[in-house]
Parts: sequence; C-alpha cells; structure tokens
Amino acid sequence: MKAYVVGGWVRDCLLERMGTPVRRGDRDWVVVGATPEEMIAQGYQPVGRDFPVFLHPQTREETALARTERKTAPGYRGFVVHAAPDVTLEQDLARRDLTINAMAFDAAGEVIDPYGGLADLRARVLRHVGPAFVEDPVRILRLARFAARFADFAIAPETMALARAMVAGGEADALVPERVWQEIARGLMEDRPARMFAVLVETGLLARIAPELAPTGSVLEALDRAAAAAAPLAVRFAVLASCARSGEALRAWLSRLRADADSIQLARLLHDLRSDLRTAPGADDAVRVLAVLERADALRRPERFAHLLDAMRALDGLDGEPWRAAAAAAASIDAGAVAAKAGPDARAIAAAIAAARRAAIVAAA
Repeated sequence: MKAYVVGGWVRDCLLERMGTPVRRGDRDWVVVGATPEEMIAQGYQPVGRDFPVFLHPQTREETALARTERKTAPGYRGFVVHAAPDVTLEQDLARRDLTINAMAFDAAGEVIDPYGGLADLRARVLRHVGPAFVEDPVRILRLARFAARFADFAIAPETMALARAMVAGGEADALVPERVWQEIARGLMEDRPARMFAVLVETGLLARIAPELAPTGSVLEALDRAAAAAAPLAVRFAVLASCARSGEALRAWLSRLRADADSIQLARLLHDLRSDLRTAPGADDAVRVLAVLERADALRRPERFAHLLDAMRALDGLDGEPWRAAAAAAASIDAGAVAAKAGPDARAIAAAIAAARRAAIVAAA
C-alpha cells in the first residue's frame, strides 16, 4: 500500500517553488494497492458515498483509493467507478481534468507527472489531460474557474475547442443547477472572476446554463473591481446578475439557480433599487430617501444595505457615504420613545416615526 499527495496541493506547492504566491487548500491523498477493509483496519474512517473515500485517523485529511471511471450515461453523475488494489496512480491521475491538477508527490516528495503538468505550469497553460475530459461537463466550469484563479494562464487551443464541441454536442445540457451554482460561487470568489464568465461565453456554455444573462465589458470590469475590493460572494453575485436581460429574465434565472438566499436577495434588491440609489440623498427629498431605505430594509438589515452600496460602487462608482449617513440617521431614531408620545393609534404612531426619521435624514444631509 502506497500513499501519494495529489491534485491542487501539489500544483500549488510547485507554483510556490516557481515564485508564484498561492492560497493553498487542504491536502488530498490517493492510496494505491489497498482495499476498503484494509483502510478501515488501519483506523481510517469511511466517508465516501459514491466511491471509497476515508479520513486519516490522526490528521483527518481526505484519502481516496485509486480509481478509474467509465462513462455510462450523460452528465457528471453518469459514471461507474472502479476502485481496486490493481488500479495504478497513473490511471487515477488520468481521470482528472487538467494536467496541472494531475500530478502527485510520493513519500520522498518527488513529483510524479505522467501527463506533462509541470511543463504546463511553467508555460502557464491550462490543458486537458486526455479525451476523457469530454465525459464530464463540469470540467468546462472548472476550466473557466481555473482561468479566473490563474489569470496569467492561457487555455490551450485544443482544450478550448474540446469545450466548445462538448457544448455544441449537448453534453453540457446535463448539468444540474446545484453543481452549476457550486462552481459559479467558487469562481466568483477568485481574484479575476470576470475571466470565468468570459471563458463561459467563449465556449458557449453561458448561453446554455444562463441564457438570461448578457455580460457586457462594463459588468465584467465591475466584477473584477468587486473582487479587488474583497467583496463577499453576495456582492459579486449581485454585480453579475445586473447583466440580466430584464427583470423577468432575472427572476427566471434566480428561480432556477440554486444560489444561497443572501445572494438572491441582494441581486433582486440591486435590480429594484439601482436607479433610485444613483441619485444621492439630499435635504430636500427626505420622503424619497426614507422610501428607498424602507424598500431596502436598510434600518433592520444595515449589513445587507452596505453590501448593496458596495455593489453600486463596483458597477457605477457610487459614493455610498451619503446613503450610509442617511440610513444611520434614520436608524438613530428611538421608535419606542416616539410611539409613546404619539398615543395609541397605530397610524399616528407610524406617521410620527416616519416624520422623525425624515427629520433626522434632513439634519444629516
């Protein structure tokens, strides 16, 4: 039984040796020459549902048995997995997506590189490992995501051609919304997320998975500005969603995509309030300003309102400070004290609180 470190950890260690700073993830291991029973006997905890994956008894690092995959149906789930002691490391690495992800370290720290990943790292090229790339449409999303992570890497022409052929052939139509969102979310959090969507447009995949979007150069530039400002996922997603072809298109896309609630809510708010927020609040329009703040639920959810302004800054260069000041002024009103003075009538209470908030907004302008 032999254990090897594989995948992203190896890639990132080699990039560091070349002088490229990276954010390393967790180590992943592959074991060759073992059975599940032997792994369990050594204290490994089985966690894999679709194929034999275990947690190391001490480090809790993920360890998988070497395996091969055989395509049996469309989509990324249509595989039969074979994990057995006779599966070699080279066979396991062959099923991976890109050459730079298909390398391993042995116990002595030597690089095992059967598919030219090291040369592609040095040449700054994203290249598919082999013809099996076409069997999993998720690999197109991963290709685009790695293009966003490694912005100075070119995509090999044959790999781009293969991705386009996969889309044209309908293989990408088997992608499920949950996996699409998982990859989009990860890509949005890369340093150059715009490149992911430029690649998806170039391959034709974006038109298949999100025909409601029409990315423009200005939106993609805004997306990279949001990333440069270390904006959270919801802000980056809202910026991306701003290129929806219409409000109806946005609603259709959000209903189909399995995005998290924060991202969906912020995307909707940005669509609904963007034109209102472009006009800075002033002392002479407190009624409008308070109405916008209430529509944004800014007083109860100030953090989300701040994220909304961050998205506006990335897209339109908005100086959000006047809006933050207006929201802070309105929130400073003691609604309970105002209600106590207004008497028992609910409408009178609401009117008094609104008047107090408008007065505070005027005073802060």
